[in-house]
Amino acid sequence: MHFFKVPFFLPYLFPQAIWRVKTEKKMIFLTFDDGPQENITPWVLTILEKQKIKAHFFTVGNNITKNPEIALNIVNQGHILCNHTLNHKKGWSTSNEIYWNEIQETEKLIGDIYKKSQIPSPKIQLFRPPYGRIKQSQLKQVIKNGFKTIMWWQLSCDYDSKLNCKKSLDSLKRSLSKGSVVVFHDSAKAQKQIQQILPAFIEFAKESGFSFGLLTDELQEQQKNN
Repeated sequence: MHFFKVPFFLPYLFPQAIWRVKTEKKMIFLTFDDGPQENITPWVLTILEKQKIKAHFFTVGNNITKNPEIALNIVNQGHILCNHTLNHKKGWSTSNEIYWNEIQETEKLIGDIYKKSQIPSPKIQLFRPPYGRIKQSQLKQVIKNGFKTIMWWQLSCDYDSKLNCKKSLDSLKRSLSKGSVVVFHDSAKAQKQIQQILPAFIEFAKESGFSFGLLTDELQEQQKNN
């Protein structure tokens, strides 16, 4: 079973996290999990550059270590590097100490990439728990240390090699709405699926009058207004 849209009850269980952005702008937010990976992330970057879209890459720390030049390209092209733990840990089965260390180590790697690029790090740090599985105690620690925890409103499910891509795309189109946070994966297992779904989704969103924003910019603007 695929949940292309977040089940209605989940945001109530984790109200501290951001599932969608409250905005009157006809704007959505593209996110990519699990990279950078050499077989697919450069392709994603090419698509985004062609479409003049900026996005968020929730990176796994060890993948930054393996592919530092790709991570650097992400930043140099104006996208945002975000935190997805060092080893893609499930919070439910990981001690709080190890989980927090994973986040800290990844944030150091992200900081090193920004220093190398000579582009200032975003003022707002973004974190997404792998699989969306995080304990309340872990979430509190993440928020206490200044991170915004980003979940999602729409999920492509492109990580499934047996995915019905048409069904995924139809659902993404049908549920598209203001402030949606949409998840794709720049990973090897998602490669065939994302290559079918992403270009068509972007085309549909643009034809429907949506723009693509950056969460860091929008959240910072909302902080100022509040």
